[in-house]
Amino acid sequence: MDTTELNTPDDVALAERMKSGRDEIIRELKKLIIGQDEVVNQVLLTLFVGGNSLVVGVPGLAKTLLIHTMARVLDLRFNRIQFTPDLMPSDITGTDIIQEDPATGRRSMVFAPGPIFANIVLADEINRTPPKTQSALLEAMQEHRVTIQGRTYKLEEPFYVFATQNPIELEGTYPLPEAQLDRFMFHIVIDHPPEDEELEVIRTTTAILEPQFDRPVSGADLVSFQRLVRRVPVADPVLRYALSIVRASRPKSPTCPDSVRKWVAFGGSVRAAQYLVLGGKARALTSGRFHVSFEDVRALAHPVLRHRVLTNFHAQSEGITSDALVDRLLEAVPVPKSGM
Repeated sequence: MDTTELNTPDDVALAERMKSGRDEIIRELKKLIIGQDEVVNQVLLTLFVGGNSLVVGVPGLAKTLLIHTMARVLDLRFNRIQFTPDLMPSDITGTDIIQEDPATGRRSMVFAPGPIFANIVLADEINRTPPKTQSALLEAMQEHRVTIQGRTYKLEEPFYVFATQNPIELEGTYPLPEAQLDRFMFHIVIDHPPEDEELEVIRTTTAILEPQFDRPVSGADLVSFQRLVRRVPVADPVLRYALSIVRASRPKSPTCPDSVRKWVAFGGSVRAAQYLVLGGKARALTSGRFHVSFEDVRALAHPVLRHRVLTNFHAQSEGITSDALVDRLLEAVPVPKSGM
């Protein structure tokens, strides 16, 4: 049992600031973003936890617009990297260049930072570049630093990577390796909005639209929120429930259901359970609660597991998706009988 409690006046005030900040951010986003409430919620949870997320959807669904608008609302430095087959690792991280001092004429090596040096980095169509370049993001995503020519440069906090993929064009793409997929907290799916929302999108985007954003939350606030999230208490039954779901997703586990054994090649890693708990903590705070419930874990199972539950050939041939398998996992793993 996690015995941490958020009961000091400062903790309570910061939790209330986080909840109200979330509502204010959403209000500002709605000046430009129509609908997509669950997508926005998952992006915000990513920010509050301090993770990185993969955003997947067909072209034209405002993936880039959403992340860029979020950076504008939070007044954070934003960089977009367009991934292409000829992109080199140094195009992301930066490199040493020779620079001449105009006064002395002497030349020296100077580090020129790449676009990774921002608060929010959008890796656009990350599956269009080879694995060598994709891996240039790994150290930055995990360690919040990059190493160039033996020298390490820290990235400014807060730091987030949001990567997009186009799921309908597979020719000329390089699927992300499992190890890199596992480093993303959420796999966020953006789908076509309902008809009334799509009509509103057309109406607003074909008129003059120059919104002015308030900045309700700062980068320093986000760093404070991230620390607070990690201090939220979690009851032992909730921890065990999150772990039970993840362990049941592994085809070699004795607790996995028949559907997993039949259709899954690889299941969730330890990171999956960690992100279920961390996401649950953030979800609890933004809901005005100081504890994580079983429902918090269940609500985040799809975005946490859909890119970690990798289907095999049999599932692909029968049209069984990872989302469908997560549904079966939630049915198969019983919720503990508790007052949570």
